Amino acid sequence: MNSAICFHNATVLTGLSIMRNCAVYIKNDKIADVYNEQRFRNKKFSPKVKIIDAQGAYILPGFIDTHIHGIGGFSADDGDCKSVLGMSETLASYGVTSFIPTLGAAPVDMTLKKIKAVVKAMGKEKGARILGLHLEGPFLSPERAGGQIAEGICPVNPDLMKKLWKASKGHIVNMTVAPELKGMRELALECNKLGIVLQAGHTNATYNQMIEGMQANIMHVTHLFNAMRPMHHREPGVVGAALIHPEISCEIIGDGIHVNPNLIQLLLKSKPLSQIVLITDSFKLAKTDLAEDSEYYLDKCFHRKTDNVIIGSAISMLDGFKNLIDDGVSIEKAVRMACANPAQIMKQKNKGLILPGYDADLIMLDNNLRLQHTVIGGKFIKEKPQCV
Repeated sequence: MNSAICFHNATVLTGLSIMRNCAVYIKNDKIADVYNEQRFRNKKFSPKVKIIDAQGAYILPGFIDTHIHGIGGFSADDGDCKSVLGMSETLASYGVTSFIPTLGAAPVDMTLKKIKAVVKAMGKEKGARILGLHLEGPFLSPERAGGQIAEGICPVNPDLMKKLWKASKGHIVNMTVAPELKGMRELALECNKLGIVLQAGHTNATYNQMIEGMQANIMHVTHLFNAMRPMHHREPGVVGAALIHPEISCEIIGDGIHVNPNLIQLLLKSKPLSQIVLITDSFKLAKTDLAEDSEYYLDKCFHRKTDNVIIGSAISMLDGFKNLIDDGVSIEKAVRMACANPAQIMKQKNKGLILPGYDADLIMLDNNLRLQHTVIGGKFIKEKPQCV
């Protein structure tokens, strides 16, 4: 492992702009400097600095997946620390440097077990870093349950929220809720005090109920267009609220199945780029040899066998990133959606951009968008995770 690395002769996508013939200098675990190739040639480096000629390849911030249940045979929903760490290692091999393990709705005892498993894994990662927890439930609409199980959904319960927060040791970053539920406004105000980012999802909220949710700072939308009241010309609903109000941010699943690519183009025309976040919402069997043979797999994503409801995607963030570009989104915009925006919206300081002082979490992609290197905290990721 090297404490100092310099990539040069690179096309650097900072998350805000694109710079050609540039160098990125990493010292310890931070971006120390970003400069042009001429300055690189004039700079004298210590023999301890690892110099890498990118040969024109892309250097960009590592992907940040803020909504992911599992990948590579591992899952946050297993309630097992080793499985969460398996996600961390697998994600690094697809260019993800940070993630928020997402816990699906489940009975209370199982939810508490899952929360404690993620907390136990934090700090032990050898791959992508765990930023905290995303709770997708339990305060959801039974009418828009989607892939969530009925046993995990319940009315708003402040005492239960306190239990969940205590079990997380303060590590709940974001939480999906249905704004229309009785008592949600009061709960939202308490969650605001804790710094939790609230997301409207698995919700049957009307447009006016979404506006009321916005007033309580429910300002992010979980997998827009999926598991929510759709837009109607007489009732804009959740989707309409997200399109009408530029201040609302939203997630988009990038597998080309959950959301038609033409709708993503519409979204980019309707909303500020800074308000759109690429996610995977990937399932445990994603990126495994068992995926296509699974009873859950159909049409490039996973479905529940009993009713054919989609329960998750089969992609990595790298797949979603490529899909955006294949569908006509510029690479600069795709980087904003996959790296800079999730960091900003989830209040993660010093992540998501390649700028001096930011965490040295970055990836190198060749001109065909194939992953060449993953660097997390200034180190190349090669080790396997251990859980004690």
